[in-house]
Amino acid sequence: MQETDAVLTARREMEICNACRYCEGFCAVFPAVELRREFSGGDLSYLANLCHNCRGCYYACQYAPPHEWGINVPRTLAEVRAQSYAEYAWPPALAQAFERNGTVVSLITAGAIALVLFLATVLNESQTFWGAHGVAPNSFYKVIPLAVMQVMGILTFGFAIFAMLMGLRNFWREAGTREKITFPVIGIALHDMFSLKYLGGGGNGCNDNSEAFSMRRRRLHHAMFYGFMLCFAATCVGFIYHSFLGWPAPYPFFSLPVLLGTAGGILLTIGTVGLFAMKLVDDPMPAVRRLLGGDVAMLLLLALIAVTGLVLLMVRATGAMGLALSIHLGFVLAFFLVLPYSKMVHGLYRAAALLRRAAERDMKPLGGE
Repeated sequence: MQETDAVLTARREMEICNACRYCEGFCAVFPAVELRREFSGGDLSYLANLCHNCRGCYYACQYAPPHEWGINVPRTLAEVRAQSYAEYAWPPALAQAFERNGTVVSLITAGAIALVLFLATVLNESQTFWGAHGVAPNSFYKVIPLAVMQVMGILTFGFAIFAMLMGLRNFWREAGTREKITFPVIGIALHDMFSLKYLGGGGNGCNDNSEAFSMRRRRLHHAMFYGFMLCFAATCVGFIYHSFLGWPAPYPFFSLPVLLGTAGGILLTIGTVGLFAMKLVDDPMPAVRRLLGGDVAMLLLLALIAVTGLVLLMVRATGAMGLALSIHLGFVLAFFLVLPYSKMVHGLYRAAALLRRAAERDMKPLGGE
């Protein structure tokens, strides 16, 4: 990583933490710190993405502000994380999207909705767009042809996945481990990843806005993550139904795609709205205020995808279906477009950091017996 002020500050703070070691039981970061005498840019990128921002170390630190040393590990590592997103982005020319990310996400979202609405209204007759098609098979595709949905989805989502994997490759090249990756190591990493183990801090929960411990962030992240995965599963099942079984959408309410999508939409809404509400009352000291816009924009985009999907389910048999479908697909298109250049990349980098941590877990701390 480039030797920015954030990297220099992180190196100074990690060296102080390595000497203090008061927080060694708080999360995975501090045991990883103890394995090192020096901190390269790759090490700091790894530690920053291993941090789950539980903030326990900030409230426990005797050197935190107003101490003259001003140790603020959550804020410092958040700065390094943001820098890593931009430095590892692919193609590099689009890394600027991480600057003023909230504005970028908002503008792309508005543009995507406007584009889908414009094309849907211009290319359809009024009675087709505003007509009540019921829940007959293929009724969605009378408003927006299936081929258009498929081509746009494959192109945008395919590019997003490829760009994110290229960014992950860049991250692993600099921050990856030389330790052997075995099946037990992968198992440990997957457990830590899917359980969100380190959003529990040292086991009692996160310090959201005070020294009091809480599991709210962990539960809301679970709701958001598993809600998103259920929505993705619903899409995959719908693809199988249509492509292999010859059952086109829309599907009855008690069908598997609709049940998965409904449960996922509700969980995703709860998780995103809850996390947004928490950001309104968070302690600003361990946070980076300039990054708040991008975080909030992505939370709201995910929430609106979930809400418009649920609304579409409710009005799909009415004349409002065309409008609801267009708005929902506009939000989905925007999500695909901004996916590699938003905070969503943190999921891949954090997973890679947890894998490295699992690989080096049996190494002895420097100075240990």
